[in-house]
Amino acid sequence: MALELRKLSLSYPGAGDSALDVLVDINLKIGTGTFVSLIGPSGCGKSSICNLIAGVEKSAQGQILLDGRSILGLPGQVGYMPQKDLLLPWRTLLDNVALGNDIRREDKRESRENARRWLNRFGLGKFTEHYPHQLSGGMRQRGALLRTFLFGQNTLILDEPFGALDALTRREMQEWLLNVWSQSSPTVVFITHDIEEAILLSDEIVVLSRRPAHILERITIPFSRPRKPDILFSSEVLVVKKRLLDLLR
Repeated sequence: MALELRKLSLSYPGAGDSALDVLVDINLKIGTGTFVSLIGPSGCGKSSICNLIAGVEKSAQGQILLDGRSILGLPGQVGYMPQKDLLLPWRTLLDNVALGNDIRREDKRESRENARRWLNRFGLGKFTEHYPHQLSGGMRQRGALLRTFLFGQNTLILDEPFGALDALTRREMQEWLLNVWSQSSPTVVFITHDIEEAILLSDEIVVLSRRPAHILERITIPFSRPRKPDILFSSEVLVVKKRLLDLLR
């Protein structure tokens, strides 16, 4: 589904009559099935954009449109994964992955069969009956991402899903995400601090300024898919990395 932000601004009350401006006139159109990463300085408002699209945050000016329909302040219109996996500790991995089906009161047997197929497909079939505390960090993140993908929405908001993982696990998760995304091609908004991660995953990278955030530049990633981490060592990637670093400085 096409996602569009129009003149999106966000402020919070400050001391006295002052206000803390977080976002100013964000205008962004993301085509259906496109993978877009947002990068910018810490605290610039990237997560605020995620929260607004997901309907978690409501106090904004402007518009958020999904296929032309306003979703500002409406939760549940997109799949959303915040920085922490938030797996429910009293549910098994299988039941966590099928949570969206349960919320929609769908047939339990069919939803579990579908969730089990996806877990088997991506190497988690042996852990369906494990609880979150019995899983590694990478397994928990894969489970949380599958839950987000299977929530039944065609637009996904992923807020630094790999930020807490070690470098090796993170690289494995990036390849895994590309594999999952290639099979269904949802529209993805991905938040990251990692420039190489953004280059590896994205069709386009949107660079935000310091707070109050506005868009500095949109950079199209010219590398064909499917992609492997080897591209990060190419001279073409170095040119893109230099441009992104210059913008962030």
